[in-house]
Amino acid sequence: MNILMVDDEPIELEQLEFLIKPMIPLWNLYTAIDSIQALELSKSIDFQLAFVDIELPGKSGLELAKELKKVNEQLVIIILTAHQDFEYAKQSIKIGVSEYLTKPIIKDELKNVLEHHTNDIQTKEYSPMILKTLNMIHKSYKDKINLEDVANHIHVNISYLSRKFKAETDTSFSEYLTKFRIEMAKTLLLSHNRYSISDVAEKTGFNSLHYFSSSFRKQVGMSPKQYQEMKL
Repeated sequence: MNILMVDDEPIELEQLEFLIKPMIPLWNLYTAIDSIQALELSKSIDFQLAFVDIELPGKSGLELAKELKKVNEQLVIIILTAHQDFEYAKQSIKIGVSEYLTKPIIKDELKNVLEHHTNDIQTKEYSPMILKTLNMIHKSYKDKINLEDVANHIHVNISYLSRKFKAETDTSFSEYLTKFRIEMAKTLLLSHNRYSISDVAEKTGFNSLHYFSSSFRKQVGMSPKQYQEMKL
């Protein structure tokens, strides 16, 4: 699953990512500082949710929202603004914007929005140890990584980490890692048609093309090639 975040202030993007990532760590977060970058990303990546600042250089956030809706009518768009304005709200409704959040963003309000618009997952808080584990997976999924590596890195007992990871994520470390790698592979398959299936498997940490293909089909319901051809 993919989320687009658009704001011309880098610190605002960092803050939004800081709030979102612990709640839905398996989702992929993409950032853009203006409408041009956002629209380019939307051409190659299938976004399910977009946070768009209303005041952007060039096209405004509302104009961008309208363009994004043309690319993907099902996209859920959350408009962010530093001030409430009834006229903006009316325009947002006409465009098909789903929510209207004011800055500074309040964590509980953001959590409610995510829960409302991500029906297939439950937002939740993770313990610091599991957050460190998830972050390490997200940063190092391309490499050879296992539970022992993570346990040594964060200085905890491997058996304890395994039990805690299963309890908090409802899945094992290896299952989570494979699922995350497949999500990354889906993004590469759609955004980089020049990559072969072997290239994608290698870039997402699979050391076996057969295992990658069988895991992909099991999780997605089709082969990597069939998924890649969906964008052609």
